[in-house]
This record gives sequence, C-alpha cells and structure tokens, in this order.
Amino acid sequence: MKIKSLFFLLSLLILSVTISTAQLLPAKQEVIDKMTLTNAHLMKKWPDPGVNVITNKERTSNLWTRAVYYEGLMAFYSIKPDPAYLQYAIEWGEAHQWGLRDGLETRNADNQCAGQTYIDLYNIDQKPERIKDIKTSVDLMLKTEKTDDWNWIDALQMAMPVFAKLSVLTEDDKYSERMYKMYMDTKVTQGLYNKKDGLWWRDADFKPPYTEPNGEDCYWSRGNGWVVAALVRVMDILPEADPHYKEYLKTYKAMMKALLPLQREDGFWNASLHDPNNYGGKEATGTSLFVYGIAWGVNNGILSGKKYMQTITKGWNALASESVHENGFLGYVQGTGKEPKDGQPVSYTSKPDFEDYGLGCFLLAGSEVYKLCK
Repeated sequence: MKIKSLFFLLSLLILSVTISTAQLLPAKQEVIDKMTLTNAHLMKKWPDPGVNVITNKERTSNLWTRAVYYEGLMAFYSIKPDPAYLQYAIEWGEAHQWGLRDGLETRNADNQCAGQTYIDLYNIDQKPERIKDIKTSVDLMLKTEKTDDWNWIDALQMAMPVFAKLSVLTEDDKYSERMYKMYMDTKVTQGLYNKKDGLWWRDADFKPPYTEPNGEDCYWSRGNGWVVAALVRVMDILPEADPHYKEYLKTYKAMMKALLPLQREDGFWNASLHDPNNYGGKEATGTSLFVYGIAWGVNNGILSGKKYMQTITKGWNALASESVHENGFLGYVQGTGKEPKDGQPVSYTSKPDFEDYGLGCFLLAGSEVYKLCK
C-alpha cells in the first residue's frame, strides 16, 4: 500500500473515531422535557410553596435554598412561559408577604436571595409591595460603610444580583457601586480569590496553609459554581457600560479557563476541583452551575463555541441522562455545607437535606443550554 493511501486511511479512521466519540446536544424539546419533569417533581411535593421546610429544624420557605430554586424557575419560565410557573412563584412571595428571613435589618446574603425573584415578579407586574422589603433591607446596608459582609463566596450569588437588579430598576448606581465594593472586599481584601489558579477558596477557613489530602488547595465545586452564577447573572443584568463590567468579565473568563481542564471524562466535575480522590465522584450542583455559566458565555459571544461546546454538551448530557430519575428526582446532589466532605456520600439515589437548590441549579443550566440546541 502506498504511503499516501495509508495516510488517507489513517486520517479517515481518526476522523471516524472523533465523530463517534463527540457528543451532540439534544433537541430543544428534550431539554424542555427534562426541565419540565424535574420541576413537576418538586411542585408536586410542595403544592403549597409557603409551607415551612423541616429538616434538622423548621425553617420558613423563603430561605436561600428555596430562593435558588425560584431563580431557576424564573429562568425556566423565560423559555417556557407556563402560567402555572408564574403563579407558583407569586404564591411563594405572597405567602411570605414579600418579606425576608430574619427581617428588614438582615445583612445576610442568604436571607436576601429571595429578593432576586421578588424583583423579577415586580418587573412583570409592578406592585410596590413586591420590592418594598428587599429594597428597604439593602437601603439600610447602604446607610453604613460596612463592606465585609460577604465573607463566604456563596454570598456573591445570593446577593450580588439583588444589588444589580435594584440598580437597573431604580436607575441609581449607588447599588451597583456598593455591590462592587463588597465584591472586591471578598475578592481582594479578604483574599478569597486565587488569581494564579483562577478559582476561589470558599471562605477564610480554606486559605493556605489549608490543603486537600493530595496537597492541593481546596476549591469546592459548588462554591466556585456560585461565583460563576453571580458573575453571569450580574453581567446579564448590568449594561456593558457599567464601570466595573470589565472586572467581572475578566474574572469570569479566568474561571472558565481554569474549569475547562477540570471536567471529568463523564461530563461531571468533582466536589473537590483539585483533588479528585477526596470525595471524588459525580456531583450535580457544581456541574449544573458550571454548565450554566459556560453556556451563557457561548450564547453571549463571550466564549468560543469551538472551544467550549463539547464541555457544555458533555456536562448537560451527563446531568440529563445520569442525574435525572424517571420521576424527576435529581441524583448526585451534594447536601448543604461548605466543602467536599459535607453531605457525603453523594450518589444517584442519595437524598440531600434540601432538594430545592439542586433543581434551581439544574434549571439555570437548562435555560442556557436550551438556547444552544437546534
């Protein structure tokens, strides 16, 4: 056989292997079907969205875990405007009289997370009671010079979009400016961002000299996922002319670059991003948030589809095929906590202490993946 012919046959073989191993995104309807199935499971389990949540103790349902679910539901509603979804969100807000857990004077980002959906619902129907409490709570914060409230990175996702939404809604940059100062306090003053690795320590407990068993820094998957979601949601809300937009964009791109090689072959990310053997395994919440953030970047022309599409595809297909049960329950959801060991073991059948935030993350991912599908 001539060398040219042999080279041609080898090229065909390599091409066929590449095509066979490359994954494709499903059709739009398949994405909608998965989102509908999982959302129906939660709505069926919680027909009254205002009822208290009982785990190790009883909590009002305007806590952060449920607020994250409603973030996902509103994103789902944006691509499938089912009146039942809108009504479910309105009933949740009404059940709490559009209030915040721990009251108006709370400075806790977790308590303010519900305000994201309250403001979304106000933008649909401008009833002043819907934003009265969340605006009052943030206004009380602005009366002080304190900027170090966000001392754990989850807080960025819980509260930053609230400040950004208020800034746009009121056409007053005092909210976006304070948001920036608090974000930079978390990132630089408290030093929770490691520029070298493009990732964040969850809080001060995990900064060096703390290390994982393999000697690497501890970068918790869902914690970094919260930061990705915060940056994406803020950039989606604020105009590009915002003086700090470039800072958010720069950090976002650095995180995307860092996350790309950390994806597992099966499409998931490990709970511990730099130590796959420390509670290694499939984990749906961090994966969902990363898929959400990466897909948003491609949809908005910020990330290269050529470079990132297979990452999105592998991630979504893994979630849709391996995490979603036939009845809509989500497997591989790590329970609440702050590090890889919390909520373990995580498996296909394990039940987290709260199941709502995992669905919220999944719906956020689906809402962006949907836009990429044919």
